[in-house]
Amino acid sequence: MAPGSAPALATAMAAEAELAEVRFARGCRCFAAWEGADVIAYGWLSRRPEWIGEVRLEIAPAATDAYVWNCVTLPGHRRRGLFRALLVFICARSREEGRFLLWMASAGGGAEKAVVDAGFSPVLALNEHRLAGWRRLAASGAPGSEPDAVAAARAGLALGRRTVIGRRPAPRVH
Repeated sequence: MAPGSAPALATAMAAEAELAEVRFARGCRCFAAWEGADVIAYGWLSRRPEWIGEVRLEIAPAATDAYVWNCVTLPGHRRRGLFRALLVFICARSREEGRFLLWMASAGGGAEKAVVDAGFSPVLALNEHRLAGWRRLAASGAPGSEPDAVAAARAGLALGRRTVIGRRPAPRVH
């Protein structure tokens, strides 16, 4: 987000507006979709450990990874492809900056198609009390870049609801 855009972000974040300053102070970045002077969708990107509320675990991205989270499209602007466009932009910018693995967590709600359309692949699915299934895509990522959430899920931690954690695979070089 550009300097001076804090008031528009605060308006979009409404009750969570006070969190923006704390997130920026921690080094998080915010990406936004605008309509005129208004932020109508936003998403956060972090390269540091973050708490994933959907799975009640902390993710600690590797040095070349990042975590995409708290993506919101304001109610009057939904079903227009803004979430997908925001993810595509975050992925492109991250790739330009040398971050090829991006992680997300989703608790359902219909956004999974946009996540897959933006290039993310499912890594694991968790249910109420156990790991329902997981798969690692051999073509994606550097060895050892597995965040704590994946290791914890493999250990079968009890979790609150079905959740899919995905990551954008590294581009293949031809």
